[in-house]
Amino acid sequence: MDTPQTFEIFLVASPGFEQLLCDEALRRGFDTATAGPGGVTIQGGWPDVWRANLVLRGATRVLARIGSFMAFHLAQLDKRSRKFPWGDVLRADVPLRVQVTCKASKIYHAGAASQRIETALRENFGATITPEAEMVLKVRIDDNVVTLSLDTSGESLHKRGHKEAVGKAPLRETLAAMLLQQAGFTGSEPVVDPMCGSGTFIIEAAEIATGLYPGRTRRFAFEDLASFDPVKWEAMKVQTPRPCDLRFTGSDRDAGAIRMSIANATRANVAHLTDFTCQSAGELTPPEGPPGLVMVNPPYGARIGNKKLLYPLYGNLGQTLLSRFKGWRVGLVTSEPSLAKATGLPWKPQGPPIAHGGMKVWFWETGVLR
Repeated sequence: MDTPQTFEIFLVASPGFEQLLCDEALRRGFDTATAGPGGVTIQGGWPDVWRANLVLRGATRVLARIGSFMAFHLAQLDKRSRKFPWGDVLRADVPLRVQVTCKASKIYHAGAASQRIETALRENFGATITPEAEMVLKVRIDDNVVTLSLDTSGESLHKRGHKEAVGKAPLRETLAAMLLQQAGFTGSEPVVDPMCGSGTFIIEAAEIATGLYPGRTRRFAFEDLASFDPVKWEAMKVQTPRPCDLRFTGSDRDAGAIRMSIANATRANVAHLTDFTCQSAGELTPPEGPPGLVMVNPPYGARIGNKKLLYPLYGNLGQTLLSRFKGWRVGLVTSEPSLAKATGLPWKPQGPPIAHGGMKVWFWETGVLR
């Protein structure tokens, strides 16, 4: 192979979660991980790319930086694109699409740049270029440096592959995993979600507790690259889940949500660790055993429910938790700080906003309830 054995790998993070993702990457043995705007950079080879996609819960996607060169005009871009050793990484039989961004460069027209690179790929490598292709070559032209990256994930990594049923305003699995991490969850305490929707917090918590890889049941774009080794990949996926005697408990007043949660937990292979019950938040009682963490993503009123009608719901939830969940910690996601305050819970100072489904939300945390 002419391409380097190790290269830069960029782990895309949800905005504001760069440091949490970096912490996760370091825990997972990616020793070179450093956080920066938009994500985390690590150094590694193709097996590291596969492993990052497989094991990281907080990454949105994994980009492999396959090369870079200088180009000051379109003719130079054309010439260098034709000389690039595409065959080291790409397969000519796998369709491809090219995305170009230009910033502070003499080449300022992304469309023209894209056209040159696509023509070079077609004529010198025999690639099929199509806008529907799953394989994406991302080209960044910044200060006249052309950086070539491959999106090795394909579908966003929040799509774990075993959660088919989702509710009206689902929390992305990557976001749920990062919020669990932010709340100090390491897999050694029970988790309760009194408005569980399709079960995201509960299923993520159960998977973290047993050490199950988030990407174990899905397909990735890197499986269509020339550098892919299916035998090594299958060996990498083999794991023995950790034994776990904790329970992860979800409830919701919507019977359809409970059916979804049970189906999703079964597909994720954690049904034996989870309990889902159809009940209102006011009926919530702590499960037997040690205290742990309550994680809840209630309706916000922005997309689900009328905001004015939600104040009593939040107040009722707060009273239930204060009276019955002494010794527990609480994490709550909402778009309205006033709704969080309506719970009457002893929140820590408000943190920075989080982008969630085109809106701003905040994650509110308590210490241990007394």
